[in-house]
Amino acid sequence: MYPFRNDYSYSAHPAVLSAIAACGGAPYIGYGQDGHCEHAARLIRETFHCPNAMVEFCIGGTQVNLLTIAALLRPWEGVICADSGHINGHEAGAVEAAGHKLLPVPATPGGKLTVEAIAPLVDAHRDPHLVKPALVYISQATELGAVYTKAELTALSRFCHENGLKLFVDGARLGCAFAADNCDLSPADLAALADAFTVGGTKNGALFGEALVFSDGSLCPDFFRIKKQRGGVLAKGFLLGAQFEALFTDGLYWNIARHAVKLAGKLQDSLTALGVPLLCSSPTNQIFPVVADELLPALRKLAEFEVWSKPDDTHTAVRFVTCFATTEADVDGLLSALRPLFRKGG
Repeated sequence: MYPFRNDYSYSAHPAVLSAIAACGGAPYIGYGQDGHCEHAARLIRETFHCPNAMVEFCIGGTQVNLLTIAALLRPWEGVICADSGHINGHEAGAVEAAGHKLLPVPATPGGKLTVEAIAPLVDAHRDPHLVKPALVYISQATELGAVYTKAELTALSRFCHENGLKLFVDGARLGCAFAADNCDLSPADLAALADAFTVGGTKNGALFGEALVFSDGSLCPDFFRIKKQRGGVLAKGFLLGAQFEALFTDGLYWNIARHAVKLAGKLQDSLTALGVPLLCSSPTNQIFPVVADELLPALRKLAEFEVWSKPDDTHTAVRFVTCFATTEADVDGLLSALRPLFRKGG
């Protein structure tokens, strides 16, 4: 059984596990006030060239999205997102349960938001009887593996700031976005264009954890109180700091992402060569083959994957994901097993 279900099925990269194990011999100040968190935050500020940023560490993706949106919005304000956005489709209504309405708009086939999609909604909500849009949420990479270019992110950032909106970038798969061949953004560009962004650890080699960056450290001075109030403060915060120290030492974070993207690209290109259609082409570590429903039972015996969507009545889009632990042998073995299946079933 070849493992392609997601990029957090394995525990963590060996260097991260070693960093956690090394914490076992000493006591630490709790709640993220330790030297590991301080050093990790400094490494992230240096990497993204944002010396005045505030960096906070959170346990998971849904938690950090909920906390960031709660911190940046007033009670009568809402968040614009893609209809395929993670906060709209895969977080069990967490943002709305905390009191902020989601305002989803149609995304591009790759899951991106555009100014053209957002602008009519902003205009329609100028009536004070309606929820006020105050923040735009996007994912980099998107839920369908697409990557915003510098021009696209610049256009969104400019529109947001001209219209009194904050821009929040969910970077759960940020490493793979930067590793994509078509990514022309630099880390400094991201920090300059987004008011807040996350640096995903869970899906890029960490055991758990996300780093939240407020590009302007004065944007939300009471964030720790919000995090504490919402149950998001980890007493043993040094476990988060130690992991991000390891990830941002000697380029490990980017190396993990490049490895995952390279193998996903090999798998995607090979499936395309076999005549397997794609729901969308992805330059990152998620790929979305479309297979005939009659082939699903056989496919399930060969690989672990996620069922994604139903493009039509007789076909299913599935998702294969690569990660730090994926090997060339995994990809080659899966392809070898799939060739007769697709030759037979189309």
